[in-house]
Amino acid sequence: MNLTASVPFDGVTPPLQHLGVIRVQGDDAASFLHGQLTQDFALQKPHEARLAAFLNAKGRMQASFIGVQWAKDDILLVCSRDLLAQTLKRLSMFVLRAKAKLSDATVAFEVRGLAGSAAHTTDTAIWSISVQGEARLVRLYPADGTSRALWLAPLGTPAPEGAALTPELWQRGEVRSGIATLSLPVFEAFVPQMVNYESVGGVNFKKGCYPGQEVVARSQFRGTLKRRTYIAHSSTDALAAGTEVFSAADAEQPVGTVVQSAVAPQGGIDALVSLQIASAQEDLRAGSASGPQLVLEPLPYELLADI
Repeated sequence: MNLTASVPFDGVTPPLQHLGVIRVQGDDAASFLHGQLTQDFALQKPHEARLAAFLNAKGRMQASFIGVQWAKDDILLVCSRDLLAQTLKRLSMFVLRAKAKLSDATVAFEVRGLAGSAAHTTDTAIWSISVQGEARLVRLYPADGTSRALWLAPLGTPAPEGAALTPELWQRGEVRSGIATLSLPVFEAFVPQMVNYESVGGVNFKKGCYPGQEVVARSQFRGTLKRRTYIAHSSTDALAAGTEVFSAADAEQPVGTVVQSAVAPQGGIDALVSLQIASAQEDLRAGSASGPQLVLEPLPYELLADI
């Protein structure tokens, strides 16, 4: 399935309403996030974004973020808006004596998606940040070879130039990139490796402790990875995050879960599916063993092997 086969994937979206922004300010902003999330924020530089996850004690993902150092001691976390309020509350519980103030800054910023010619940045490295006036452009993983960037700017900043790109096409590009954004229906459903985060810059195994670290490390270094996320396509017109995936040969036990999905312009649904590795070659069905078939497609990046 080629993303650009029938509908051009090029342009600028309106503000993406499914995303929100948590702002962390204060002398200890970076060190606080460093101790709570899966990525290294202590050594984050202004031109580097961070893909990161917030876990519970059992290593299950409660939220995922793209972290941008907006200014010294001022970090923005872009996340799914349906998880923002509860994530802000949970993170705030751990601030204690740290000099860090957390707030919902969604109304103060605009987040847009840029694709194709509109996504030109001065630095082509994935997760790099380019400054364009008041805005920051975060270089994302491409979708079917098409460049993508996240545009983050204060509310009222003139939108970047480019053709109009619908949020629906943008969300399909998110799926086709293979990079999962956690949302409420899959809250605490996965450890990071189940959505390939250690392979796409979402986990740093050299940093200090954070909630759930032992589980993540054990999964990686003891050869216990049993689930991975794959790109899949189905002819169905409805396939929501959280839908269970079955093998047609077993109606009792699901073998996976839909992480996120989006409508495909050519018809049907594209999805990211977290799946038992042993079931990847089976006849996969959504919702039940007799549900719509899911056809897996190659990932656009290499997976790191467990050790």
